[in-house]
Amino acid sequence: MRRHTRRIFNICYRFTGNRTEAEDLTQDVFLRVYRTLGSYRSAHGGFATWMTSVTRNLLIDHYRRTKRDRVTDSLDDAMPVVENKESVARRPDEQALLGELSGQVQSALTRLSPELREAVILRDLQQLEYMEIQRVLEVPEGTVKSRINRGRIELARILQQMGVRPA
Repeated sequence: MRRHTRRIFNICYRFTGNRTEAEDLTQDVFLRVYRTLGSYRSAHGGFATWMTSVTRNLLIDHYRRTKRDRVTDSLDDAMPVVENKESVARRPDEQALLGELSGQVQSALTRLSPELREAVILRDLQQLEYMEIQRVLEVPEGTVKSRINRGRIELARILQQMGVRPA
């Protein structure tokens, strides 16, 4: 469990943009994994890939359950909280810029459709291979590549609208 906690939390956080919600969802994932461990088959892929599939399914369920709530939320309420992480290697001004950029990327991610968001998160943030993403999403590899490409293009467009320019 400890080996996978950070990765599962990161997927949940990037999908929801809310730390508390991501923590709750991470716990839910591990409860579901414990209850459904008997359904894991190593012939269908690695354990980490299976856990990512469980996470994805739980996130889809959560998205559907909370869809109505999101419609009534104001944009200010939906903005993620930027985490401050100290680093001895970075100056405070660099850290502030990185934190701001991280918040902007998270905000832009939440504006992507769920299909594009999950593909971009799994590839670019979790660094899964195309074949692993195909197993998780249960779609053909061409669809995976298409969603990643469209997601990246849409993310770049949103970031540009937000005034974020490439370095």
